[in-house]
Amino acid sequence: MLKKDKFSDKADVLTEAIPYFLKFANKIFVVKIGGKIVDDNEVLESIAEDIVLLSLVGIRPVVVHGGGKEINRLLEKAGIKSEFKEGIRKTTDEIMEFVEMGLDGIVNGRIVSAICKKGGKALGMSGRDGFSIISEPIEGRVGRIKRVNTNMIEKILSSGFIPVISSVTVTEDGKSMNTNADEVACELSISLSAEKLIILTDEEGIKDEKGEIIKSISKERAEELIKNGVISGGMIPKIRMAIKSVENGVRKVHIISGFIEHSILLEIFTDEGIGTEIIK
Repeated sequence: MLKKDKFSDKADVLTEAIPYFLKFANKIFVVKIGGKIVDDNEVLESIAEDIVLLSLVGIRPVVVHGGGKEINRLLEKAGIKSEFKEGIRKTTDEIMEFVEMGLDGIVNGRIVSAICKKGGKALGMSGRDGFSIISEPIEGRVGRIKRVNTNMIEKILSSGFIPVISSVTVTEDGKSMNTNADEVACELSISLSAEKLIILTDEEGIKDEKGEIIKSISKERAEELIKNGVISGGMIPKIRMAIKSVENGVRKVHIISGFIEHSILLEIFTDEGIGTEIIK
């Protein structure tokens, strides 16, 4: 009979993860990082470690990020006020300069550096680079995604790098646009035929009427909770994008808290998981 060592529990965790390593080898995972997460260095460091480990076990992560808090700071310093409509920042030509400065110049570099410091190979870009994410204006400099050109992103992946993509997109005539990061993550996951879309938020997942985390939820159940007001606010567009993803070929979408240490690993490589998975 085998004896248990004091470190056997750690070995059990690793052996539990092995089938998942094999199952997801060479699969694409799109990881969307929310702005509040990027703002916390300790949290970002933990997420960077998870992303690097995904890469080391053969998974091909693609990172998408917003950065609303950084944009808020830049606008505040400049004495510029901005308003939101249905969760999207109203974006003038002037504000767009600060959006690009915040997302491409600050937040993107912060994530790339965090991944590289943990031993990964990351390359920063926006949806504008290589005209990878084409959008059309819906109001001012706010864009809705029209199509995705994955050539550049796939070349980055095939070179062994982790693409880190800001939610700045581009119109057909070359004008940069401010686009919702959840929408960018959704459309990328579909276009890249991703195995998973992982949405990191400051929420632990989707909660039911009793306030308890729902481990797995279907489109129909999610729509019911939205209709009843159980799912509300900023979680609604995330759910809508999650549903669109699974309806268009993404196997599963996971909504989890980025503020739980190593939340990606716990959600993906354990039988129990820690957040909510959205299935078709």
